[in-house]
Amino acid sequence: MRAPRWTAVAVVLAATVVQLLVATFARDLPQFAGKGFTARLVFYPLMMLVVPLLWRVLDRSGRRAPWAGFTLVMLPFLVDVSGNTLDLYDSLVWWDDALHFLNWFLLTLGLGLVLDVVALRPRWARAVAVVGGGALLALLWEIGEWWTFIRHGTELATAYEDTLGDMTLGTTGSTVALLVLVGLSPGRSGPSGRSRRGTRPAAVRG
Repeated sequence: MRAPRWTAVAVVLAATVVQLLVATFARDLPQFAGKGFTARLVFYPLMMLVVPLLWRVLDRSGRRAPWAGFTLVMLPFLVDVSGNTLDLYDSLVWWDDALHFLNWFLLTLGLGLVLDVVALRPRWARAVAVVGGGALLALLWEIGEWWTFIRHGTELATAYEDTLGDMTLGTTGSTVALLVLVGLSPGRSGPSGRSRRGTRPAAVRG
C-alpha cells in the first residue's frame, strides 16, 4: 500500500514541531539559550504552512498539488531546528554558513516547483523569480533574526559581517536552485507550443 503523497510534508512538519517544543521548554540548555525559541514555536509552523495554504486558496491551474515542492519549502525549518538540537551551530564552525547556502537552495528550489517557474517567459523572468526572490527572503530572514534575538544577545558586535555573509550564501544557494530547476526541464514546451529546444511537437496521429 502506497503512502499518501502528503506523507513527507506531515513528517517534516511533525519532526520540526516536536523539536521546537523541546527547545522551548528546555531553553536553559546551552544549545537553545538566547535563540528565540518561544517565537520560533509560533512562527516556524506558520511559515511552513503558508505556501500549501496559499496554494489551496489561490491556485487555479488545475495542476496536482506539488507535494515535493511543499516538502522542500518546509525542510529548511527542520534542518535549522535539528542543527540547534544537536548543538551543531556551536560545535561546528562552518555549520551556520553551510546551512544558509543549503537552506536557501532547498527553499527556492521548492518555491520554484510550486510556482512552476520554468514555464515563465521571457526566460530572464525565471532568474528574477528564483534568485531575486531568494535574495529578498534572505533579507527578511536576517531582519527576523536581528529582531528576535540578535539585538539583545551576545552576537551584536559581529552581526553586520555575519549578515552580509549569510545573505551572499543564501543568494548563491538560490542561484544554484535556478540552475537545477532549468536543468530538470530541458524539453519543457512553452506557451507558444515550441519546446525549449526550438522544435514543434509532433502531431498526434489519429
